[in-house]
Amino acid sequence: MLLFWIGFGIAWSVPVGLVCWLAVLLPYLRWKYVHLVERIFQEKPLFIVPRGQPDPDAEDVTFRNAEGLALRGCYFRTARLRRGVILFGLEFGSDRWSCRAYCDHLVAAGFDVFAFEPRNQGESDSQAGYEPLQWVTDFEVDDTTAALEYLKNRSDADPRGVGFFGISKGGGAGLIAASRDRSVRCCVTDGAFGTYSTLVPYMRHYFRIYNRDYVFQGLFPSWYYGRVGLAAVKRTARRRRCRFPDLEKRLPRLAPRPLLMIHGEADTYIKPEMAEGLFARARGPKEFWLVPQAKHNQALHLVGDEYRRRVLEFFERHLAGDIETGPRPPKFLSAEAAGHGRQTETHSQGA
Repeated sequence: MLLFWIGFGIAWSVPVGLVCWLAVLLPYLRWKYVHLVERIFQEKPLFIVPRGQPDPDAEDVTFRNAEGLALRGCYFRTARLRRGVILFGLEFGSDRWSCRAYCDHLVAAGFDVFAFEPRNQGESDSQAGYEPLQWVTDFEVDDTTAALEYLKNRSDADPRGVGFFGISKGGGAGLIAASRDRSVRCCVTDGAFGTYSTLVPYMRHYFRIYNRDYVFQGLFPSWYYGRVGLAAVKRTARRRRCRFPDLEKRLPRLAPRPLLMIHGEADTYIKPEMAEGLFARARGPKEFWLVPQAKHNQALHLVGDEYRRRVLEFFERHLAGDIETGPRPPKFLSAEAAGHGRQTETHSQGA
């Protein structure tokens, strides 16, 4: 019996000792590396920011978010019998008219499309003291929620709800907003990413740069890197007076609404394994399309015809209806955004 307990103690001493060692080491790693991760987290990658050409036939819209900031958008009406309404979420830094490259074929096929610029982007109002990064914050999510409320309170609102189509940062913000709003019936994203599932792989990369002890690197599990990384994210959030919401926790709540995630196989910013890790957290029905040779947000430019076909077929399956969904007001009609209790203005481009 004594030998049994000796063996039992030896067997458990290794994992217990490792846990104690990790617990003691964590404050040291946070002290040594959090400020480095915080700095790198706030560095902006070199993006090619797309711009679009205004369409004089579109409604150039101004509406307000919950804080009263004026946000700019553009509403495209289909010339056909309307089959559904789609909210478009812009990528970081782009203007509202850049949606046309992604959505002109959807409008031609019978869908109305509404794109908007969140605060501090394009011609929307800027919030004092806030400088957007490429990461999704609660501000972009709140502005997406305001856009959904605007669509709900238009005179020609679709009572069945809307679809969502978002690119990169706009896709992530839209998924979080959709997880809270059942009026969103289905979602398509391209290049979407979560903070945690992107941060942890990069943490391993950062650690290899600043620490050459490869034994240490092998001993640290992913959640341990995550603890150090999240400490840096929380410090960044406090300094920037915002929050970085957890898409990974919200994504399962999208079900049972359908999801199509598109991602570039050659994406060097959000690597395919990061996107696949995020996709794994979603519940069905869901589809993942990894586009060969495509870089970040470049799938449309590489395989345009197939891209448009897949997106259109998705919305035809999960959003389209057979009949018109309510009366359509004349152009330039003002609407009341009841969700925020403020006047929503619409006017034509150039008016």
